[in-house]
Amino acid sequence: MALLTVLSTIGILLCSSLGYLVHTVYTHRRKIYELREKGVPMPKEWSWITGHLLVLQKHLNRIPHDAAVAFAIRDLCQEYAGTEAFLVDFWPVYPALFTLFGPKTITQVCNKYNLPKLSVAARLMKPVVGGLSLISMNGDEWKYWRSLFNPGFSTGAMLNNVPHIVDSALVFRNKLCENVDNGIVLLDELTTKLTMEIILKVTLDDDSNYQRSPHVLPTALGRILRWHSFWDPRVLLHPLRPFIQRYNGYVMDTYIRKELAKRFDETKAEGNFDRLNRKSKDIKSVITLSIEAYLNEQQTKDGIPKRDVLDERFVAYATSQIRLFLFAGTDTTSSMMVYVYHMLAKHPDWLSQLRNEHDRILGADPSKAAGLLKDTPSLLNSCKLTLAFIKETLRLYAPAGTVRSGLPGMTVTDLQGNEQLIEYAGANILHQALHVNPRVWPRPNDFLPQRFLVRPGHELYPDPTAFRPFEQGPRNCIGQTLVWNELSVVVILTCRDLEIRDAYHDFDAMKQRQMGAWGRWKTRLFGEPIKTIHGDRAYQTDSGGLHPADGYPCYIKWARND
Repeated sequence: MALLTVLSTIGILLCSSLGYLVHTVYTHRRKIYELREKGVPMPKEWSWITGHLLVLQKHLNRIPHDAAVAFAIRDLCQEYAGTEAFLVDFWPVYPALFTLFGPKTITQVCNKYNLPKLSVAARLMKPVVGGLSLISMNGDEWKYWRSLFNPGFSTGAMLNNVPHIVDSALVFRNKLCENVDNGIVLLDELTTKLTMEIILKVTLDDDSNYQRSPHVLPTALGRILRWHSFWDPRVLLHPLRPFIQRYNGYVMDTYIRKELAKRFDETKAEGNFDRLNRKSKDIKSVITLSIEAYLNEQQTKDGIPKRDVLDERFVAYATSQIRLFLFAGTDTTSSMMVYVYHMLAKHPDWLSQLRNEHDRILGADPSKAAGLLKDTPSLLNSCKLTLAFIKETLRLYAPAGTVRSGLPGMTVTDLQGNEQLIEYAGANILHQALHVNPRVWPRPNDFLPQRFLVRPGHELYPDPTAFRPFEQGPRNCIGQTLVWNELSVVVILTCRDLEIRDAYHDFDAMKQRQMGAWGRWKTRLFGEPIKTIHGDRAYQTDSGGLHPADGYPCYIKWARND
């Protein structure tokens, strides 16, 4: 009798769960079906069971298995050039979203209406940043925390940090020199250590020396990222993932909290917030400037701080922001740096022009460039060819996009003048498609840095709203000035006497020789795997910062004096 009761209970639970699942699936798919019936642009191959997941898989099968999913969606965009907006239903893997790849609709979403970030962003980023951060906050909460960190990332503050960037870039240059004619090198590993060292210094004033020795923060962050994915069920469903990520998150939080306490004590000791509001001339880290902004806000009308210790809310939120800065300031910047070198190797005519520009502005002796940049960081602003080259690289290798949530009654106007309801489905801003949109960019697949040098009215002059590697509007990337400075400094200090060329051909041959029996059997059975996207072997992978395939194997040589 007891067994029958248990079995009946289990049966009821299973039926209830199944009924709830069917109801949830039906409710969602019915909303998409209604939009489909109203003529909302979307792929025809929609299913009540799988939505557009099979459409996505069809396009994924045409690119390398580890390539960024954005490239599969970018190829799908070609079918919707007439509207530059279409809906895709990847639920339950990801919320249903309108994919936008035209400046008109994107400007409405990000600039005019500034729609909130998708709620799923907070959940997906929590293992990396530990809690709410600027990337997932909305409304007044986002405005408050953005205002606290704005001083630390201002143009002036970033120029003040150029000497720190130069010091780290010189270590990076030495690492490159050590590997001249030293066989295949994975460039992405070197650039990642460089950018992590810089962001640690800029945000926490931490002299980590990470390019030469291990450090607890990047080690813990690296472990979190190795066990992280935004969509891959093989990673997300692994039973060890939450434990490994939580432990390493605890390690990061503990370290950052100690640094916050140190900087707070230093700020009080220096007397930066007395009634005279004295200013220190020292170069200040992002966290120090944010503490100053916080304390300034906390002062009484008499100019006396309300408390002698940081409150827990500030510490918890600031810790999450620092974790975000470490992730974003390392992952995407290191990838961009690799692609700048990739394009320098592919376009020797532009490499020659950049070298001439550096000779003209910084003198013919490359060894003196570091000192000049330290003394006069504003010289970076004079290297206009260098900046244009970097911009064109970021156009073709966009570091990231953004997703925004819909609001009741909110619509955007597509290219044909139709009002698309951004309510149930939010918006996916696909920079990879926007930056090669042939309606917006003449010769979109050609590498033409002069786009960013010509005057308005020239056929190559870009629509200012179409170039968005760091997004535009109120929620643009807070650290973009730092990135421009990093990339420019590194190019200036290395491109005149060093040359980096990809070694994919030799790398693939080496992997072929090392392939075991199982690998050879799979190749015979399924054929050679796809290894390029539109002919590019250095494609962006589905990693946090869209890192280049296989870490960008390369050869490093001394520049030839032709």
